Amino acid sequence: MKTSQETLYEKDSQYVWHHLKPHQKGENPLVIDSASGAWITDIEGNGYLDGMSGLWCVNAGYGRTEMVEAATEQLHKMPFHPLSNSHVPAIELSEKLNQWLKGDYRIFFSNSGSEANETAFKIARQYHHQKGEPGRYKFISRYRAYHGNTLGALAATGQAQRKYRYEPLAPGFVHVHAPDEYRVPSGQSFEEWSLECARMMEETVQWERPETVAGVIMEPIITGGGVLIPHPSYVKKVEEICKKYGLLLINDEVICGFGRTGENFGYQNYGIEPDIVTMAKGITSGYLPLAATAVKQELYEPFKGEEESDHFRQVNTFGGNPAACKLAVKNLEIMERENLVERSKKLGARIREDIRPLEDHPNVGNIRQKGLLFGIELVKDKETKEPVSAETIGNVIAECKSRGLIIGKNADTVAGYSNTVTLAPPLNMTDEDAERIVRTLKEVFRGE
Repeated sequence: MKTSQETLYEKDSQYVWHHLKPHQKGENPLVIDSASGAWITDIEGNGYLDGMSGLWCVNAGYGRTEMVEAATEQLHKMPFHPLSNSHVPAIELSEKLNQWLKGDYRIFFSNSGSEANETAFKIARQYHHQKGEPGRYKFISRYRAYHGNTLGALAATGQAQRKYRYEPLAPGFVHVHAPDEYRVPSGQSFEEWSLECARMMEETVQWERPETVAGVIMEPIITGGGVLIPHPSYVKKVEEICKKYGLLLINDEVICGFGRTGENFGYQNYGIEPDIVTMAKGITSGYLPLAATAVKQELYEPFKGEEESDHFRQVNTFGGNPAACKLAVKNLEIMERENLVERSKKLGARIREDIRPLEDHPNVGNIRQKGLLFGIELVKDKETKEPVSAETIGNVIAECKSRGLIIGKNADTVAGYSNTVTLAPPLNMTDEDAERIVRTLKEVFRGE
């Protein structure tokens, strides 16, 4: 007689289409049954420290009863109403987001990071049109960056592996180099190479004709593309380019936001003020779907016009769901109360120092870290910097999993460069959890 676990595995194999994963005949997936703190437990009772916060999103950790109760209370009181009108949780969350952004923004709610970015593109194009520049429709993005699955967001994405067999995508997206501190041209410092990349971005704007360019979209730190952390001079220079040519600067904070990098939002590490900020994932710590596009108040002014098409003509049925908004408010209150943003900064720095000995490993080319966001790039040879094979990366992930630690990788990004293992654990993990991460990584890289 089949066990309940065997039955679940069979039904999973028959009915579920897994995300971003090749079909694996005869191999059972990890089926998660429960979670608490930074830990998840599968249907066989095995516990794992979730070093990826699910999908870069469970920032406040699992098992937050307060968040569940907030959503439940709202579902009993008023489970749904579209934001063609309004509701109290959306108002409260919009105010709270402005406090976290430390600015004055108008908030448009949707469901996912992809939708938040799509919304930003449409707002930017309409803004320029209503300001008398209808020819501004292009967006500058960067190779290796990820901005979503929908046809516009995927067009903005600079990862050819994610686009292959789905093209042609939405037109109007142009890609440029992103500076990589590990792969700097000979004879240049990282800052010099970063400023050169910014110069190439400006040159691209000029080649495309500035009057046709609506904006620049960038993650402050390229996350899924390999955790590429920019030089501060580069970020400031990109902001200067946007101001010089009248481009809107869109910061994609879907992963970097809500304390992941040791600041409220990733861009706050660099002292810039984006025109539009997109966010999702950590806004609810992954408990319910919710995303937001935050737009500077002055950009909202052209949408106040009285002509038939002056308003933003987009509706999102589930965007800004009352229960999701109420939960998000509670999520941010918890993060404030427990000082999780500062904990991300301090604990991330401690882990980075503790794993410094990994730099001596012959296959560890570079370790990149900001807050509780890590990328460890693996190479066959430190001199040539040739990336290791996908099999080697898979083995490292499997060895960590066998020891009870879930880590990630930059999968399906750029051909030949899926060679970075990633870590983004919950911000509320304990000191003991952090020590376990360090200990496990050292054991795996030592081959113990």
